[in-house]
Amino acid sequence: MEFKDYYATLGVAKTATDAEIKRAFRKLARQHHPDLNPADKTAEAKFKEINEANEVLSDPEKRKKYDELGSNWRMYEQAQRDGGPPGGAGWSAHYGGPQGGASYRTMTPEEMQELFGTDDPFSDFFHTFFGGAGFGGAASGAESRARAPRTRRGHDLESTIDLTLEEAFSGTTRRLVMTRDGKERTVDVRIPAGVKDGARVRVAGEGAAGTAGGAAGDLFLTVRIRPHPRFERRGQDLYTRVPVPVTTAVLGGEISVPTLAGSTLRLKVPELTANGRVFRLRGHGMPTVGKPDERGELYATVDVQLPSTLSDEERKHYEALKGEA
Repeated sequence: MEFKDYYATLGVAKTATDAEIKRAFRKLARQHHPDLNPADKTAEAKFKEINEANEVLSDPEKRKKYDELGSNWRMYEQAQRDGGPPGGAGWSAHYGGPQGGASYRTMTPEEMQELFGTDDPFSDFFHTFFGGAGFGGAASGAESRARAPRTRRGHDLESTIDLTLEEAFSGTTRRLVMTRDGKERTVDVRIPAGVKDGARVRVAGEGAAGTAGGAAGDLFLTVRIRPHPRFERRGQDLYTRVPVPVTTAVLGGEISVPTLAGSTLRLKVPELTANGRVFRLRGHGMPTVGKPDERGELYATVDVQLPSTLSDEERKHYEALKGEA
């Protein structure tokens, strides 16, 4: 049986405080959690080691016993096989016998069984020195491994889905081809109108298959909206630039403003409208998810267009204006 250096497993010193142990455990648990590393046996084994180390070092009584064992752990192991610790006040005072005490572990035994099914997440070293309390009472490691299969939910899966801004505006349906147990099937996923970039769409029951009759996990689709050549989205509002002839900007008039819905609005521009002026068109922005009638605004920025060429008549008019100025 191999000695387990729980301090090295968590990457902390033997003098580490409870807070330092807690921080180290949480950091490593997030890194190696099975839900973030599906089908990764190396991460699964590492997570079990981390959880076991935390089970001992986060419990004051277990940590005290572990520290007292020190280099004499082989002697204690032999004594356990021979029927219990040897007698004598010296041994009793030094080792203190098997200890109980409250557990401060982050993962309960039930949660560990949910993750690993019938696999015993604790080592023989742990069972020898701390009994089976961490995993189903005082059962030995062999007894734990012999238990009947336990229902386990499948892992959640993650994927990315690309949308145009128009699809995000009106909502859309994506047909996905799913494979499970070697069989393919199609699943239609409805993307709601107004969905934002980075939003996650949950597809219930389309994750990895469960074990021993357990439910399948879920599929989470992360939305990625492609840039649009004409419109920019900011929250629920849309921004666009509208070309305005210089004559319209000076004398005033009407211009056409396209919308993301495909329609065209008529906007009245007052005379002497400066380049860069912004007009707000209420209710023509992005819809709110679940509330299609609740929309943001559309902001149209004036982009005054100078003529690229001048006729003789036009030149005369501009020269006359220049002279008057």
